[in-house]
Amino acid sequence: MEQHTCDTAFIAAAVRDYEGVRRKQAIGEMVRALKIESPDVVASFGEDAAVIRHHDNEALLFAADGIWSRLMDADPYWAGYCSVLVNIHDIAAMGGRPVAMVDVFSIANPAIMDLVIRGMHDASAQFGVPIVGGHLHPDTPYSVIDVSILGVAPLDSIIYSHTACAGDTVIAAIDLDGRVHPSCFLNWDSVTMKDPGVVRNQIRIMEEIGRLKLVSSGKDISNPGIIGTLGMLLEVSGKGARIDLDAIPRPNLKALGMTFEQWVRMYPGMGFILTAHPDNVERTVELFASVGMSAKAIGTVDDTRSLHITYQGADSQVFDLLHNGIMHLFNGKEACR
Repeated sequence: MEQHTCDTAFIAAAVRDYEGVRRKQAIGEMVRALKIESPDVVASFGEDAAVIRHHDNEALLFAADGIWSRLMDADPYWAGYCSVLVNIHDIAAMGGRPVAMVDVFSIANPAIMDLVIRGMHDASAQFGVPIVGGHLHPDTPYSVIDVSILGVAPLDSIIYSHTACAGDTVIAAIDLDGRVHPSCFLNWDSVTMKDPGVVRNQIRIMEEIGRLKLVSSGKDISNPGIIGTLGMLLEVSGKGARIDLDAIPRPNLKALGMTFEQWVRMYPGMGFILTAHPDNVERTVELFASVGMSAKAIGTVDDTRSLHITYQGADSQVFDLLHNGIMHLFNGKEACR
């Protein structure tokens, strides 16, 4: 591993202070203001998608994502592409099948609009998930793209975020066959250059993992990066974990001119964090390998409600999820479990 990454305190601070992590802190207050119980809502806030009961053993999965303005400024085409990609990831992370999307697009510059729409179209066609409607604001003083997605899954196959168990193994699964995106340094593009069959199989493997009930919980790796996303999963599960930095899958960082602390903050084009009973780890890793993704056991879930990272005997706390969570969902109260 690169030299300075031996300092676990440095990595912990880099993750904790990363804007992709800190911008999640406003979620909790909004959730407490909006949450209303409903008998058909099986799970909602804190999950990658809401789970809504539909027929006896089927659920609708409902999610939405907005694209960070920083990404829109850097590359409108990639922003449009990612607006589709991140929503498909949300459904896949739940073990579901994405069905269709709608968008809300606010646009100030027609040239930007053309690039965003082209990115959305290309991602939709590549993954085989249609955009079927939405709303356009053609005269706003800013440019923003937001997308919502509908998916389906059997109720007994859903992969939740809030169900990690003490003693589980933490698994990181990432497609390392990619590139640092040329316009967005903390984005790892492993998708735009791939054949549609490859990326669709990578999404479908999560359906298979859910159907086989191999994992206890999971999330797609999003803006907070590998460690930050794990922290979010642990927060809603009311758990903690200790992970080994050296075990995290990564490309040849030296050849890419990238440091390890940049890699763990990066948004990967295709990546998931999961927890599984130790008996199911080998099979889970094999399934990811079958679709070209590198999956490794990187640590263990515990009851501490604290996320620690280790490297060659050094140990640092990244998040105290009991007193200061990432999303502040529980405001000092108990988590889901």
